[in-house]
Amino acid sequence: MPGEPDEMVEGVRLQKVIAAAGWASRRGAEQMIVDGRVEVNGRTVTELGTRVDPTRDQVRVDGERLPPARHHVYLALNKPSGVVSTLDDPEGRPTLTSYIPRKAGRVFHVGRLDAETSGLIILTNDGEFSQRISHPSFEIEKVYAAEVQEVMDNAAVRRLTRGINLEDGFVRPDKVRVLSRSATKTALEITLHSGRNRVVRRLLEAIGYPVQRLTRLRVGPVTLGSLPVGETRELTAREIGALLDDAGL
Repeated sequence: MPGEPDEMVEGVRLQKVIAAAGWASRRGAEQMIVDGRVEVNGRTVTELGTRVDPTRDQVRVDGERLPPARHHVYLALNKPSGVVSTLDDPEGRPTLTSYIPRKAGRVFHVGRLDAETSGLIILTNDGEFSQRISHPSFEIEKVYAAEVQEVMDNAAVRRLTRGINLEDGFVRPDKVRVLSRSATKTALEITLHSGRNRVVRRLLEAIGYPVQRLTRLRVGPVTLGSLPVGETRELTAREIGALLDDAGL
């Protein structure tokens, strides 16, 4: 196209791809290349004239992957409690649809949270990305904050840490951390890779501590942070790139 010499068949200049991903200014990207901080398809590139196909070539800066150029939407939503993880519910319950920005167009959820669990859920219109991220074989790390009634003693924490045999198999959290204890409740942070249905609730029920409140704080590299309940934000280029690595894409 006239006026866009970088977008000819031979590819796009590498520094333009880096700048477009938000990693640096064009000049800063050029310096990164000269300094040997950029890899294309596993090979360090130091030539400023290098051109790449941003839809196919894998580019890394300081080991971090840049997401390929795509016309897709990737959002993080802080799902409120009481909302079902679906876009349409025949029972008339509140759904994710009410919280998706109109400008996002048609998107769908990556995995699910049960209705009473709040927190991070990823939305996208990238079907392959969603399928890979959700697939049980990848078991991307997830972090939850759970609140249970009563004081959970150290013996119960150790039992949870060692793992529990559930009806669909053995599950062992990667990490269990007590955040606080009071006379009436205990707050925990639980990290695990398992994507089984209601797994955190079932683990805690199995040791006699039913969940009173549950929030998902992180999925892989994507954190809930200070995102308000019911609000969305776009995933950063770094988050998308890291998720693509996690999913083997």
